[in-house]
Amino acid sequence: MSQAALPDLMNQAALPGFADVLAAAERLRGHIIRTPLLRHPLLDQLTGGTVLVKPEPLQRTGSFKLRGATNAALLLAATGDRGGIVTHSSGNHGQACAAAAHALGLKATIAMPADAPAIKVESTRRWGAEIIPFDRHNTDRDALTARLAEERGATVIPPFDHPHVIAGQGTMALELIEDARAIGLTPDALAICTGGGGLIGGSALTAEALIPGAEIWAVEPEGWDDTRQSLAAGHRVAVDGSGPGLCDSLLSKQPGALTFAINQPRLAGGVAVTEAEVFRAMRFAFEHLKVVVEPGGAVALAAVLAGKVDARGRIVGLVMSGGNVDPAVFARALAASA
Repeated sequence: MSQAALPDLMNQAALPGFADVLAAAERLRGHIIRTPLLRHPLLDQLTGGTVLVKPEPLQRTGSFKLRGATNAALLLAATGDRGGIVTHSSGNHGQACAAAAHALGLKATIAMPADAPAIKVESTRRWGAEIIPFDRHNTDRDALTARLAEERGATVIPPFDHPHVIAGQGTMALELIEDARAIGLTPDALAICTGGGGLIGGSALTAEALIPGAEIWAVEPEGWDDTRQSLAAGHRVAVDGSGPGLCDSLLSKQPGALTFAINQPRLAGGVAVTEAEVFRAMRFAFEHLKVVVEPGGAVALAAVLAGKVDARGRIVGLVMSGGNVDPAVFARALAASA
């Protein structure tokens, strides 16, 4: 698929559905890890509920992003297009696209903010991707990737606002719900880390089909709660981008057009968590769940621990979405008061 064909795909406004999530799950077999479902008695005790944790830091590239990127790359490769992949990313989606391209013998060009965590930049480069740095605050990312794709004869795989990406991300919730049912539990609510809305969009499609009536909560860092504000307003709202940069993987200023169309009628609402709550969740995950989680990957756990997503007397599933954390930031989390 050429870059020129991508806008036509996006303008079709054919939103993905649960059938696309199921197809993605079949397509991804052998390409991703089916991460386990974790529980801990202290987590249940602290929250007053039954909490089921999906640890996506255990995914091959350290985040859920491998699901959507690989689904999109597999569908691209199936067309015979060998022009390669272009995307923009603060790290996790870029690394996922680089890994997917490497597995399929495709070239990958990743535009990354100049201030992206070094661990994410180097991890992306190790997959053989070309890294193009840009100014996070003064660059039109979509225009940049469109130009790079045109120059290279490649196809853009966006971080979240693409039907194949959304469907791939939905496989996370599919696994969570299936594994919960296997132990006799059905979630009453899901708490999902939210940036541009691809993960929660795919999860909402899955939950609507398998656990209708369950609440789906978007969790964002304070100052970057564009989905929460958009849901409250009834239309897409953009934040000003001046919020704290701790949760680098969730710094989208506005929900995607496709993702918001999916999420608006399906989500119960959104909540925002503080840096202190994020650090508490990171430390809890390390000490008790034995999983290293990055700040953006810890926001859903933070919301449940803080009671912002209420687990009392309920079964709540949540995702820890990524674990590619800068060592200095992780040290700050461990040093923070519990």
